[in-house]
Amino acid sequence: MPRSSINAIKTKLSNAVSAKDPNAIAEAVDLPSLPNSVGSRPAGSGGAGSQHGELIKIDGVDWSNVLNPLLGAHSAIQSGDLAQTYEAQSSLHSALNHALGSSKGNWLIPALHVVCRNTHRVAALADEHVNRSTGNRNDHARLQNAVTLLQASYSKTLNDRVELRPNDPFSEEGSKKVGVLYIVNQLFSMYFRLNTLRLCKNLTRPVESRGIHESGTKGEMVTYRYYVGRLNMFEDQYDLAEQNFDYALRHCHHSAVANKKRILNYLVPVKLLRGRLPTSKLLAKYSLNEFVPLMNGMRTGNLMEFSDGLMKNQDLFIRRGTYLLLEKCKMICYRNLFKRVFKIVGKEQIKLDYIAKSFKWLGMPIDQDETECILANLIFKQYIRGYLSHEKRVLVLSKKDPFPTSKVIK
Repeated sequence: MPRSSINAIKTKLSNAVSAKDPNAIAEAVDLPSLPNSVGSRPAGSGGAGSQHGELIKIDGVDWSNVLNPLLGAHSAIQSGDLAQTYEAQSSLHSALNHALGSSKGNWLIPALHVVCRNTHRVAALADEHVNRSTGNRNDHARLQNAVTLLQASYSKTLNDRVELRPNDPFSEEGSKKVGVLYIVNQLFSMYFRLNTLRLCKNLTRPVESRGIHESGTKGEMVTYRYYVGRLNMFEDQYDLAEQNFDYALRHCHHSAVANKKRILNYLVPVKLLRGRLPTSKLLAKYSLNEFVPLMNGMRTGNLMEFSDGLMKNQDLFIRRGTYLLLEKCKMICYRNLFKRVFKIVGKEQIKLDYIAKSFKWLGMPIDQDETECILANLIFKQYIRGYLSHEKRVLVLSKKDPFPTSKVIK
């Protein structure tokens, strides 16, 4: 790195820390533009992240352990070495954690947020590069190491004894707790990527018991509700998941179309399971075309259309973690198919042979035993009111509201 560039970074950091300007410090420790995807330089090829031995004292405090890895990260980025970039960034993160712990107030919180974001992103990019180079898809060593750095940041902010006052400016008297929610959201993202969802509870319990989840910026609270909604969904707590996703969608910035689509990728399946079908206008607005055959199939009882739509987008739904949830929606599809058969037959006693013929007409022939099994499940779930006569092979429906809407739409 040219001497002029080193001096510029050093001066920028020195001026920002001397002024205790939170935003200027955040800008000073930020990295130049990172690549959107991995580069071609071999990981750990050496030379990129050369060691720097700059000395810098600001107001009697040594900031060399922050400056030198920052310079190393800049050098590594210029050379395109992601592994060296992460090594330097992790050293920078560790040094800033130490600086935060030994300082009063919360004036370093914006800088910590920038460093947390960069540590997360550089770790993910470096792991991706290693995986592409080696053909191993499961090497997450750097991301796992980054988790420990962010957990240290989380502890230092959460355990601050100063009372949290959300709307106060950053200062030498402010609470470090103001930085908790942003770090929690970064950790959520990392836990989901690493598939270690069990660790999420270690974040939600202390955050919610202290009311911190309601004290962040609007963006932080929206992101928090999005991840907690996903966590609820995987725990089969669909009512809570719907509440959290609804909040996230309602409070998401009106121009953040991509974020709204991310929320809807999970909110739509939850609402489908609870019997609430989205409008075609909504699906078209956010290009959620993968849900169109599922919605049409559920509305009309067209099991073939529903199954084809589920199979066509199977890989996408599996990656999102919504495939099994959508598979459960098939029961509503069955219920609406049988309701159509009931309207055609026009009486409460329906021979199972008629129902079996409806499957055959859809191109999905099944025998009467399987038909009986499906009906038994629907009766158990109270989607249908009635009983089965196994001996006579007849479904006997209740004369009063045989297909109760209240049991489907929750």
